[in-house]
Formats: sequence, structure tokens, C-alpha cells
Amino acid sequence: MPPFVLHSPEVLLSVPTSADIDRIAAVCTDPAIAEWTTVPSPYTRADAETFVTGMVVDGWARETMFTWAVRAPGQPDGTVLGMMAIGLIPGGPGDAHAGEIGFWTAPDARGRGLTTAAGRLAADWALDPSGLALERLQWRGFEGNWASRRVAWKLGFRYEGLLRRHGVRNGTVCDDWIASLLPEDPREASEPWPQEAATS
Repeated sequence: MPPFVLHSPEVLLSVPTSADIDRIAAVCTDPAIAEWTTVPSPYTRADAETFVTGMVVDGWARETMFTWAVRAPGQPDGTVLGMMAIGLIPGGPGDAHAGEIGFWTAPDARGRGLTTAAGRLAADWALDPSGLALERLQWRGFEGNWASRRVAWKLGFRYEGLLRRHGVRNGTVCDDWIASLLPEDPREASEPWPQEAATS
């Protein structure tokens, strides 16, 4: 599948290119991204180059992972403000066509609602019959990743529970939260989730 652009009045999603490598390399050295995602740490320019020219290109070509750079509205070649991806989950239960959403946000783009707007675009396309036509879209986050949890909650994901010793965070086995969004679910926060710790 050739990459394509998704856009709304709030945000634009376009495939990351070689022109974005230096920006991605710089952003992914952010301590929060290193702590809460599975990107390599420490992150190097070579990691960013492998991501853009290998993982992104291969994912689109094989139709297994659809990755976009999050950019300002109307700027398909603008500064990378975050990353958004939908990956297919092989071997799902029955004939269900399932996928998983993943994202990170640059430090200078946080708190502006961009990731929620980008996630809405990607999720709507993934669940739309004229898009990927997924029967289930899931979100997973390391336990304690409240920022990612808030995005998933705003998008309407329904909390399903704790996956004990399911994730690997900085080389250490840890627990994951998991939630899902189905085509018929409302795209708005609708269910209670675990309460954020007062110290977060």
C-alpha cells in the first residue's frame, strides 16, 4: 500500500522521510520517550535512519504497520511533532482482524491535543470499513504511563485490565495496561479507568 496523508483541522499525518531523520533522532533522546516507549535507548541517528528507511518503508510495503509523522495542519513536510502508528496483530482470535495503536509526542508539542487529534484520525481509518476494517483496535501501555493512558481514554478506548509481566521496560519485565476500541464504540471518554496516582 502506498503511504497516504490523513488530516483534520487540528493536525496532519504524513509518512516520515529522510528529511525527518535528524529531528526524530533528537526527539527520541527525550527521557520520557526513553522511559515509556520501546524505542532503543540511548537513541542514535542510526536508529532514526533504520526506523525511517527500514521499518516505516517495510511496514507500508507489507501492509503490516502504517506509520505517520504528526505535523501541523496543512504542512505535509513540516516539523515532526510526534509519531502515530497502526500495526496489525497476526494470529488474532477467530477471524477477527485486529490491530494496535502506538504513538509518541515530541516534548515541544505536548499539552496541545495533537496526539489525541492524530490518534482519532488513525483509529477512525483503522476501524472504518473503507479503511483497514479492523474488528478491534487495542492500546497497550506500561503500567504508570498516565500520559498515554489519557490519550487512549479520550479516544474512547475501554480499559480491559492489567497484563501481568507482559511488557519489557528498559530491559526489565513489567506489567502492561490494555484497552480496546471496537467499530461500534463511541469515540469519546465513556468509562472509568484506574485513577491516576496523586504523585503523578
